[in-house]
Amino acid sequence: MIDLGIAADFKAKIPGVTVARITAAVEVAEHDEALWREIEAAAARFRGMAMDDARRLPPIKALRDAYRALGNDPTRYRGSNEALARRISQGKELYRVNTVVDVNNLISLETLHSAGTFDLEHVRPPITFRVGLPGESYAGIGRGRINIAGLPVFADQQGPFGSTTSDSERAMVRLETTRMMMVIISFQGRQGLDEAVERAVGLLQTYARASGVESAVME
Repeated sequence: MIDLGIAADFKAKIPGVTVARITAAVEVAEHDEALWREIEAAAARFRGMAMDDARRLPPIKALRDAYRALGNDPTRYRGSNEALARRISQGKELYRVNTVVDVNNLISLETLHSAGTFDLEHVRPPITFRVGLPGESYAGIGRGRINIAGLPVFADQQGPFGSTTSDSERAMVRLETTRMMMVIISFQGRQGLDEAVERAVGLLQTYARASGVESAVME
């Protein structure tokens, strides 16, 4: 069982913050066409949607409100859930990464929550979900060095490795990954997270041969 908790000062500022965690052994593949058809079906709701409408969707609005409460401009630091919807609404194709990351993005599209997936070989628990400290940064996936001060971040013994905006290169899932952790982050409390976990586990078992699955919800 991976030790993951929410920092008390973060919870005090954002009472609704809740994290679902799933860990499993997986077999990562480059692509699965059936999975991609599921992603395209989930993405269809955002094709042609105005972003003003997307930002009013409760999970996206809740993350934007949380960013404001933490002193961030949500138009500068978009949540990963909003960034996915925005990319689709602009008529751009989603990135095809690998089957585990693609499952992560499908869960985000279906639940509208921010989600992240990490290679456990590059994570050193215990893990705390907290607010990024002044001066903290890391190499974001495909984004170079990013400033994570004031953002919701996952940090282990080596420091931050993921956030609701962009995850780090250090803990990214690759084809060689054999043990992973997925997090689904709600800023509206626990409602719907148990169902999201069940859906994510099913997808991981179908498309990444997930085994030894463990899950929990932290409030």
